[in-house]
Amino acid sequence: MISAQKRRQAIIEKLQTTSDVAFAELAEEFGVSVMTVRRDVDYLERDGLVRKVLGGAMNLATREFEPAFATRVAVAAAEKVFLANALVNMLVPGQTVILDCGSTVLAVAKSIRGRNLGLTIITSSLLAALELVDEPDTDVILAGGHLRAGEVSLVGPEAELILSWYKADVFIMGVAGVDALRGVTDYHPGEAAVKRAAMAAAQRTIVVADHSKLSTTHLASIAPLNKISAIVTDGDPGEPTMVAAAAAGVDVVCVPIYGTQYSAVTQK
Repeated sequence: MISAQKRRQAIIEKLQTTSDVAFAELAEEFGVSVMTVRRDVDYLERDGLVRKVLGGAMNLATREFEPAFATRVAVAAAEKVFLANALVNMLVPGQTVILDCGSTVLAVAKSIRGRNLGLTIITSSLLAALELVDEPDTDVILAGGHLRAGEVSLVGPEAELILSWYKADVFIMGVAGVDALRGVTDYHPGEAAVKRAAMAAAQRTIVVADHSKLSTTHLASIAPLNKISAIVTDGDPGEPTMVAAAAAGVDVVCVPIYGTQYSAVTQK
């Protein structure tokens, strides 16, 4: 069996070539238990060499902790309104829609208000549910599960099970990263699991992501690009990840903001 010193050096070297790595992946590679890997990462974190996150480790030079929800709401707030309005224009009255958690999808919930779409909304976000609970002709179904502090979202097996009870027309998903090779990713493995359950329950999945999310990856994998129906973004359609998405059969919807010149919609 490889020694602890060699394992820890291998973890450091691995994080020099990739942004993050999961405990389970390291445990399988080294032939040790996940608990052993956790102790290795704890040791490296104490020395300031890596950063431990839920489910794995991050490269200190390239990754950050998940920003606070209030911070994410404030960042690019005007752009998120543009994206939200463009996405809601794609909805059809009477649809059943799963709304994800996150600041951008909360902007989508706000944009739904007052449109008289008569939607059935299923959501793991308490904030999105509260935004729409008194919207006329709108039925709001809240997933159960463990309430995640800060994000005010529901995660865990209960949330995943409840989502599996329904068949939705569309899932509107917020993500932390969209990348040509690694697909869509998130900071939190529990959130990623709920997103996968929502994708399985919906006929179509629409990702809404501002340009800062493009060509970035995070710890928890959600799905490859070819499992997504559409991406709504303020990024340029010529951006490498958007080119890859279009090639994978994804509808790429690029929303012009602040005088950008590209077309509003680039179809697959």
